[in-house]
Amino acid sequence: MGLIRSRTAPLMCGVALGILAAQGAAAQDVNGTNVTLLERLVIGAGAPKVAIDTPQAVTVVDQEDIDAEQATSIADVLADVPGVSIIGSERLLGSGFNIRGIGTAETSGDESRIIVTVDGVKKFYEQYRMGSFFSDPELYKQVEVLRGPASSTLYGSGAIGGVINFVTKDASDFITDGKTGAVRLKGQYTSNGNGTLASGVVAHRFSENFEVLATGNWRRSEDFVLANGNTLSGSAFDAWSGLLKGTAHFGNNNEQSLRLSYQQWQSDAVDQDYARTGSLAAFGLVDRKVIDQTAVLQYANEAEDNPWLDLKINLSFSDTNVDQKNSSVGPIGDAEYGYHTWQASIENTSEFYGEAWENYLTYGVQFSHQDRTAFSTLVPGRTMPIGTHPEGQDTRLGVFVQNELVLNQDLTLIAGARGDVVWQKPTITAAEQRAVDDFAFSPKLAALYDISDNVSIFGSVAHTQRLPSLDELFQYSGTRRPSLQLEKEYANNYEAGFAVSGYSLFQDGDQASVKVTGFYSDIDGLIAANPSGSRGPYFSNIDNAAIYGVEVEGAYASELFFASLGFSAQRGENTDTRVALTSIPAHKLVLTAGARAPEYDLEYGARITLAAATDTGVAPAANPFGGAQGTPGWATLDLFASWKPQSGAWAGTEARFGIDNVFDADYRDNQTPDRSKGRTFKLTLSKQFDY
Repeated sequence: MGLIRSRTAPLMCGVALGILAAQGAAAQDVNGTNVTLLERLVIGAGAPKVAIDTPQAVTVVDQEDIDAEQATSIADVLADVPGVSIIGSERLLGSGFNIRGIGTAETSGDESRIIVTVDGVKKFYEQYRMGSFFSDPELYKQVEVLRGPASSTLYGSGAIGGVINFVTKDASDFITDGKTGAVRLKGQYTSNGNGTLASGVVAHRFSENFEVLATGNWRRSEDFVLANGNTLSGSAFDAWSGLLKGTAHFGNNNEQSLRLSYQQWQSDAVDQDYARTGSLAAFGLVDRKVIDQTAVLQYANEAEDNPWLDLKINLSFSDTNVDQKNSSVGPIGDAEYGYHTWQASIENTSEFYGEAWENYLTYGVQFSHQDRTAFSTLVPGRTMPIGTHPEGQDTRLGVFVQNELVLNQDLTLIAGARGDVVWQKPTITAAEQRAVDDFAFSPKLAALYDISDNVSIFGSVAHTQRLPSLDELFQYSGTRRPSLQLEKEYANNYEAGFAVSGYSLFQDGDQASVKVTGFYSDIDGLIAANPSGSRGPYFSNIDNAAIYGVEVEGAYASELFFASLGFSAQRGENTDTRVALTSIPAHKLVLTAGARAPEYDLEYGARITLAAATDTGVAPAANPFGGAQGTPGWATLDLFASWKPQSGAWAGTEARFGIDNVFDADYRDNQTPDRSKGRTFKLTLSKQFDY
């Protein structure tokens, strides 16, 4: 029962309504059925399906999760997802992603092993001592995390770690039935750093077929205090963000839609610490202005009366620009860096039916052209190239096909393949540089079998190839030459697992579910910095690696109680040297439990996070060049509560309170160089006015 159309109608209506209404931290009570996080709808894995029926490790973070977390950064949104770690630091502009041990702030180009999208638009940024994704959680209503390289088929070759999909808000998320529009005001305060958020949303429906959303957010903070009492230097920030989106529906039964959206995030800081991914005073300060923009035009035609047609067309532009001045680190400090990317994609799904089978064939083509810019402005009136951040162009054309066959509503078989042609060339043809072109191939096979209505098993085999990034190919400095000899990386991933769910276990309407996934990933030709010292190419295919582990997601939901757990345990080593990989996160368990008092519109609970001791990890901020170091185990306790009146004079009001790191635990995550953030009180108030 892998596909949404294969589920029973009442349950699927409950899932869809639960996702859109986003009511309940761990579940939604819709039509008498409590829906757990594993029953949430997954859009980005091919034909729509719920997470528990996907033969891949998938987690959906919805609007309620984001609100309940009182997230102040993108890192907060993903903090509890199994297999996902935030790398870098708590500083603005200082964090990136790690999925299943793939991703480290220490390695240039490593983020190309994880694909990040916003409304289907790929986002990518890399710069020395900087994070990789700049945005604000207030812009999004859902985040999907698809772990492992099986996602490469639909999203692009090289997604060894996986894919993170961000979905922006829509006007329909705020406009209630029978109303024309809504205005929502929100304010937030965080005690650690005296941080504040002021946010506003205006949603208006001009007709049955056309609606517009406009949002604006201003978020600021002073320096954070660490649990050990020290101040995290350079953590103060001031950032603006906004989203403008218009949606038009037309055609028979309004089955066609056209969306145009534009979002922007920016910060402008004076005397900001140059090093953002970890404390490093030697790099001094810099004036830094960052602007990230994403514009998307989307057309969709579901063609309900034509099973051959379910068409999606995307045209987009992504631009991330960093302007730095008055730096103390020379040419790489006073400089401008940027990624400017045009993208287009066409995707269609054709459906075929028989008496005891259903088939969904998804196929399409994707094109992108990216200009990477970097030049020093240290000398007034003169721009100079930066060899350690080479300029260049990356053009890609990908073709993909994925077939999903459902037999007797019990067995789901998925087969897919993708081919990407990549053309890369340096802007400045110096230091032996030349254009490079190559081809990458990403096939996969997956199966899910429902043993009963409550138990299923699944497994998959996926292969992907990652081509070198512009940075890895063309970086040079002095006697260090470009790495034009680089071969592509090869990754083979094997997954197997089972899922169990039950309904009306302790009382009518309650539900429990659990999904267990084991994986083994074999990576050949891993690209890493060349250890040859001051001579030779910057990068080489010098490593082969294996990463393996297990992930567990579970949840329980009833009218009065809810609970969830997320567990991940991973190991990884260089298979040539038998040395443990420094990018492997600590084993981690996150337990959340809470209760509801429906008569008072109250919800409250606690979250416990336990991390095991590790033998290796990134170097600490106290000794950033001291090599990899392990960390002791640690534990934290967080508390949260919310009040959301559903009727009466206070309807539309929402109040949330939380305490992070209640006992002020002082620790260091092995994937972050700085120590833990201290106890933080959070308060959020919002009010929606309907008209």
